[in-house]
Amino acid sequence: MAVLRVTPETILDDVARVMELAGLRQALDPRSPVILKDNITWHFPFPAANTTPWQLEGVVRALRGAGYGDVTCVQNDTVVTNAFKGEDLNHYLPILRAYGVPVLYNFKPTDMKWVEYRPKAHMLALDHIFPEGIRVPDYFIGRGILHLPTVKTHIHTTTTGAMKNAFGGLLSAKRHYTHTWIHDTLVDLLAIQREIHTGLFAVMDGTTAGNGAGPRTMLPVVKNVTLASADQVAIDAVAARLMGFDPLTIAYIARAHALGLGVGDPREIEVVGDDVSGESWGFEVGGNLVKVAARIFWFGPLKGIQGFFFRTPLVHAFILASEIYHDYFRWGLIDRHTFDAWRRSTDWGRLFERYAREGTLARADAGR
Repeated sequence: MAVLRVTPETILDDVARVMELAGLRQALDPRSPVILKDNITWHFPFPAANTTPWQLEGVVRALRGAGYGDVTCVQNDTVVTNAFKGEDLNHYLPILRAYGVPVLYNFKPTDMKWVEYRPKAHMLALDHIFPEGIRVPDYFIGRGILHLPTVKTHIHTTTTGAMKNAFGGLLSAKRHYTHTWIHDTLVDLLAIQREIHTGLFAVMDGTTAGNGAGPRTMLPVVKNVTLASADQVAIDAVAARLMGFDPLTIAYIARAHALGLGVGDPREIEVVGDDVSGESWGFEVGGNLVKVAARIFWFGPLKGIQGFFFRTPLVHAFILASEIYHDYFRWGLIDRHTFDAWRRSTDWGRLFERYAREGTLARADAGR
């Protein structure tokens, strides 16, 4: 488990170094195909919500430099985000084109098919949520995966990171069925990943971290760190501790630790790189309308009949309400202005603008 303090001027080299410190080659065999699974939590370019362009370029550049030839980026859609809009507004496509990384979509039958998978590990929730069978994209089986989450809070799981990043790739658009059992679902997904992938690795961007009612409606806070690990539980635990939470009070981390799927106790995690042991940022998970709705339908009095709302055409009313709230009310009236202020007033925001102009950092610098 590695953590580095990073700067906009050195970020690509910083990402390569944190990956090396965290044991990239031991975790992912360069001879095996590797999936890049970025994180588009919101298609709008809100800081801390999504994989950053420098995180993506840093990882791809490091993989190419280390001899990884077969690298593919896989995107997913959700009922509330648009993958095509997200990869465009967050400036991923010029990077992937420059380094020759193809993009596939797990919701396109021409790219991959969903097949039934019977886990060897005991499932805590998924077999009950999907009694008709657990299905995963066939393309994921037999490949390594490198997750690209960010350091941020989450209204349902307190924090979100590497373990939650599997949510989009391995679950279909019906993933909202799992919200009542979200912590157990994340543990199940990690167990499945350990069975189907040839290796696991994560690089987590904390250059700007997200505080508040995440994972979309947040307050961006510049923190200048990047994390990497082959242990998905450990990287989430260290990120949680940095944000100011006790990792073992977060159910998905504690349960994965107890089942031996990774190390969630900070006292047992060896952190190399820069010393961040004294940091605790004091983040808090706030509330919003989504949290109010979740307490009623997923965790509260209507939990027992949630199928009536979320497994019937009624679900489209909730999807529309979420779109109006996030994309028109929050982005249009609040979060667009937060993004603009971050873009103008922070070094990371100005670096984001450089990606908008130049497409990549390393290729642009090489041409000067």
